[in-house]
Amino acid sequence: MTARKDHLDATATSLLLACCLFWGFQQVLVKATLAEVPPVFQAAVRFAGATALLWAWCRWRGVALFKRDGSFWPGLLAGALFAGEFACIYIGLQHTSASRLTVFLYTSPFWVAALLPLFVKTERLRPLQWGGLACAFAAVVFALREGFLGGDAGLTWRGDLLGLAAGALWGLTTVTIRSSVLARVSAEKMLYYQVAVSTIALPFLSAGLGEQWDFDFSAFAAVSLGVQTVVGAFASYLAWMWMLGRYPATKISVFVFLTPIFALLFGALWLHEAVTPSLLAALALVAAGIVLVNRKPG
Repeated sequence: MTARKDHLDATATSLLLACCLFWGFQQVLVKATLAEVPPVFQAAVRFAGATALLWAWCRWRGVALFKRDGSFWPGLLAGALFAGEFACIYIGLQHTSASRLTVFLYTSPFWVAALLPLFVKTERLRPLQWGGLACAFAAVVFALREGFLGGDAGLTWRGDLLGLAAGALWGLTTVTIRSSVLARVSAEKMLYYQVAVSTIALPFLSAGLGEQWDFDFSAFAAVSLGVQTVVGAFASYLAWMWMLGRYPATKISVFVFLTPIFALLFGALWLHEAVTPSLLAALALVAAGIVLVNRKPG
C-alpha cells in the first residue's frame, strides 16, 4: 500500500507549480484551436492519444491495468465524471473567454473540501485552513470582477455555467478517487480509467452535437493537439494522479488556485487581455491562501 504524507513536500510543490503553469496555458491553447478543430472532437482526439500513450507506458513499466482489484465500478464513475468535466470545458470555451472559464473551473476545491471529509476523516480542514481556502477563492473572483459585472465580456453566462459544472465534476472525481479503492491503485490505472472512458464517450457526444470530423489539421492545430495530448492528458494528469495517491487531496486541490492566475497571464500575452492591478493583488492573495491551507498544526 502506498505510503501517504500529511503535508506537501518540495517534490509535490514543484510538480504542482509545473502542472498549474501548464494548465493555465492549456486553456488558452484550447481556445485558440477552436477556430480549426470543434471542441468535443478536439477533446476526443486528445484523450484517444493519451490512452494509447498510457497503455504503452504501462506495458513498458510492467504496470497491470486489467488486474481485478475491486476498482472497476469506482473507476467507471471517475471516468464518466472526468469525461463530463472536459466536455463542459471544451464546449464552454465557445461561449466565454479562457480566463473566465478557468476561474469557474477552479471552484473544484470547494467541492473537495465540503464533501471529502464526509468519507475520509483525515481530510478535515481546520478553521485557519478554511480561511486560506476562502482567501484563495476570493482572490480569483477579485481578479475577474470586471468580467462578472459585464462590460466588455458580453453575454458569457452559458460558458460560465459550463465552467461551474466542470469544476463540480472535477471535485466529484477527486472525492470518488480518494473515498474509494481507487486511492490504492496505481496512478497509471487511476488515470487509465478516466482517459479510456473519455475516449469511448466523447466521440459519441461529438457526433450527437453534429461536429465535423476533419483530420487534415494545420501545423498549428497538429502541434496544439500534440501538446494537449502528451503534456496535458498524459504527463501532467499522470503526475496529478500520483500526487492524489500520496498527499492530502484537500491541500493539493487548493494549490491549483494558481492556475486561473496563469491563465490570465497567458491570456494577456496571447489574447491581449488587459493585466490590471487586481491581477497583481490576486497573486498575493492566492499565495497567502496556499500558505494558510498548507500550514502544519502547531
